[in-house]
Amino acid sequence: MTESLLFSYGTLRQPEVQQAVFGRLLRGRAAEIAGFTLAEVTITDPAVIATSGSAVHPVLVPADPTAGVPGTAFEVGDDDLAAADAYEVDDYTRVLLPLRSGDEAWVYVLAAAAPGGTAQAG
Repeated sequence: MTESLLFSYGTLRQPEVQQAVFGRLLRGRAAEIAGFTLAEVTITDPAVIATSGSAVHPVLVPADPTAGVPGTAFEVGDDDLAAADAYEVDDYTRVLLPLRSGDEAWVYVLAAAAPGGTAQAG
């Protein structure tokens, strides 16, 4: 199993979402991603709304390089990334980006505004 970091700034930080998506609580630490700001996306998938408790979710969009968004860098394996991909709707895409710490993490960003980098379907 490959270990990776998954940066979350939204619903994947909620304990009830982690239990539903991963079957357990994830280990993580405070982190920040630079060059992004938060916007909102309206979710229409009933399962995601039921899991998260909301139809409005935050989403990262590119911004000035000095901007930043705080969140949590979770330690995950390949199965966890697959589960997160299944949870995230098509408005999001998963890309590998640097955190302010210098670590690289998988991050879900707005698919329509995804920056260059290694992308995975979300």
